[in-house]
Amino acid sequence: MDITHRTTDQQKPAEQRRRELLEAADRVVLRDGPKASMNAIAAEAGITKPILYRHFGDKGGLYRALATRHTDALLSALRAALDAPSDRRRRVESTLDTYLASIEAMPQVYRFLMHPAEESHQSEQSFDVGRHSAPLLRRMGEELGQVIAERVDLGPAADVEARIWGHGIVGMMHAAGDWWLGERPCSRAELVSSLADLLWGRLAMADDLPGGPGF
Repeated sequence: MDITHRTTDQQKPAEQRRRELLEAADRVVLRDGPKASMNAIAAEAGITKPILYRHFGDKGGLYRALATRHTDALLSALRAALDAPSDRRRRVESTLDTYLASIEAMPQVYRFLMHPAEESHQSEQSFDVGRHSAPLLRRMGEELGQVIAERVDLGPAADVEARIWGHGIVGMMHAAGDWWLGERPCSRAELVSSLADLLWGRLAMADDLPGGPGF
């Protein structure tokens, strides 16, 4: 009992410190976007860079921790939109709007997660962000595919088709959202409506899975 209690006490400060370091990293990312560096994050946290490395291993480890933090929050928001008590068309629009509202609210975080630094060559302190973005999109595609498989009757090849839909919808949201965030050619509501129109044909025809929560 004493050993267990002592181990828990030792773990709690480390977990709390890690959370505090991620919050410091978030503040730097909100300010600097893709240009955020380990030096800047260490300075924001009031520690030396070796201590930062001790918690996260390397730049990639810190990036993955931040990516997990923000992707978890986004996926939770997307699931809430899909669970809203409404008809399917409104839920589709709400899901699209939730994603676009998220990247619009924190554009620097989005650019940090999805785009490399704007300089033509990255310094030693820069994050190699570009090579990490594909796993984030794949995770979102798999998660959405799982939601679709649980809710929509897609016939005998349902598992594969649900994954196709999941990755296709995420790819569309990402590409359209990236373009929209950079150029702002229309309102968010107009973009949501157009994307929902594009998706609606097949979605309108598919039945909900019997016994499922509905899509």
